[in-house]
Formats: sequence, structure tokens, C-alpha cells
Amino acid sequence: MSKEPDVRWPAEWEPQDAVWISWPHRRDLWQGGLDELRQTYGRVAAAIAPHARVCVNAAEALHPGIRQTMRDAGVREEQYSLFNHPTNDVWCRDHGPVFVQDVKDGSLMLADWQFNAWGGKFAPWDLDNGITTLMGAALGLPVRSSSMILEGGAIEGNGDGLLVTTESVLLNPNRNPEWSRAAMEEELRRMLGVKTVFWLGSGIEGDDTDGHIDDMVRFVRRDAVVSIVEPDSSSPHYRALAENNERLQDLKCVDGSGVEVVPLPMPDPLRAEDWRLDQLPASYANFLIVNDAVIVPVFNQPRNDDRALGILRECFSGKQVVGVDARKLVLEGGAIHCITQQQPRPRKEEP
Repeated sequence: MSKEPDVRWPAEWEPQDAVWISWPHRRDLWQGGLDELRQTYGRVAAAIAPHARVCVNAAEALHPGIRQTMRDAGVREEQYSLFNHPTNDVWCRDHGPVFVQDVKDGSLMLADWQFNAWGGKFAPWDLDNGITTLMGAALGLPVRSSSMILEGGAIEGNGDGLLVTTESVLLNPNRNPEWSRAAMEEELRRMLGVKTVFWLGSGIEGDDTDGHIDDMVRFVRRDAVVSIVEPDSSSPHYRALAENNERLQDLKCVDGSGVEVVPLPMPDPLRAEDWRLDQLPASYANFLIVNDAVIVPVFNQPRNDDRALGILRECFSGKQVVGVDARKLVLEGGAIHCITQQQPRPRKEEP
């Protein structure tokens, strides 16, 4: 019998103090689109700023330019903080920490995984792998370390002990070849305080991560998820998504109660000319929940964008659901959730 957890991983809809992002700076990665990408970052920051402080990881030399971009986007100085935390790349969800709360007193600590750029695909990643240590020091919070390689986009939780992930990422030999499924489940329990790990198969086409869950299945409340569907049997996504949605019929909360599955359509295929990806991994599931708002990637497809936003408004009644054009982001394989990492509010003990 495993012992009771000493930490818990809050759900994304629980109160947040801040959202962290890592600023783009490498022209070699963004094929001449870096300036436009930074404007997208400014728009994402402007969407977050009314709801939580924006905290930015970036080498100090980048700070003047970031301040200008924030001004241009209408983000006020008191709404964001800059940290001299140099990075290799922008995917804060994956190279940053997962924030957890101490079960006893509700205080925060940072779960620090190892990061190897999605199985060694995009060198170098040494700075990215050190970001959690820098963030912990800047915040004055303890860091809880693991030797397991894991990205934040590979796991999805409901705040009540249930975690969903994919075999195509966690069981991939490019991450932790010496770890068994059981050992990974035990480490997820130790690091995050989860009780049940539910496995899906593989991810959507064009996903450099090998199939992150945050492009496919997202909790919208403790006992409900949205799940990406693709009705077109000729789509490269069709088989993997159909299999995952079949598996989801068996998803249960820790207490054994059922989980509602709400279908969320895909956008029309996004393609880029002369690019390493045949099809870009665009998904409306890659949204960020930040207090009373949900920030959703949209792709300049008015009919599809409106339909997805409408479904999410029904799921998040009472929250402001806003779309931000994520076409520049998805060119490199991610969207709103991938570039952000929420910092929950410490839970205060009742007097």
C-alpha cells in the first residue's frame, strides 16, 4: 500500500498568481518570423495580464525589447515581471516546473523534471533544463527533483488525483529507456501526489513531442474532458484519435465516478511551404485556463474557430473565453498551452 501523498497538483482552473513564459530569441528556429512571433507573445501576454501576473524567463539583454513589445501590446509595467533566466527555446510548459502544493499547509514547491528536448530532437537544451532551478531561487520556493525525463505538456490532471498521459511520449525509448511503466507511474505519484495514471495511445500528426496530451485531451472540470475528434477517415490524425476516444470511455475519477467526454473538433489542416512538418499540429485543445479566463488558440478559420470557442464557452460557463491567433506558434509545433506554465496560488490554511 503506497503512502498518502505529501503534495497535490492543483487543477488549472484553481486560483493562480502568475503565468510564466519563456521569451523567443533565436532567429535560426523561426525562419525569419521572429519579430512577428514576438508580437504574438505580446498578444498572449496581453490576454493573460488582466487575470494573472505575466512572468518572463529571458536573458537580461532581451529585457529592453520585451518591455517595448509589452508596451506595444498594451501590457502595463505593473502587470508583468522580467527575470534574467536565459533559455534555449520558448516552450515553458515543457522545460519549466510543475507547481505543486504541500498537502499540510498549502505552500508551493516546484517539481523539477529532466528535460532533453523531446528525446534529443533540438539541441542545445542545457539552459532550458536549468530553468526550474532559477525559477525556484527567484521565487524563494523549494524545488523537488526527479531523474525522470518529462515535459509538462505530456501530462494532464484534474486536481483530484487523476492524471492522463500518452504511451507514445512517456514510453518512448528517447526519454527514459530504463524506466518501466510501473516505475513511471510511481514517480508521478511521488512528485505530483496523483493516485491514478490513465494511459492513452499516440498523438496527432506533425507533433514534434511524439504526442503530447495537451493537444488532445484536457480537463475542463474534475469529471469532464474535452477530446479532439477527427471524423475524416482520410486524415492522418484519424486512427490515433479514434483509438484514444475509445479508450476514454473507460476514464474514471479516483472515486470511481464517470468522466464526461465532450468532443472538440480539429481545425482544417494547416500546412507550411518548404517546411520540416507536412502538417502543423494545430489543435483547439491547446488552451490555457487562467483564473476567470480561457485563452484559446485560433487559426484564422472563422467557422471552425467560432465553433470551437462556442464549445469551450459551454464548458467554461462564467469564464471569459478568448481566441488568440496561434498560427505563428504552431509553425514550430505548439500553441498557447505549450508556451505557458501557470503558478497556482498557495492554499491558505483556514483560521
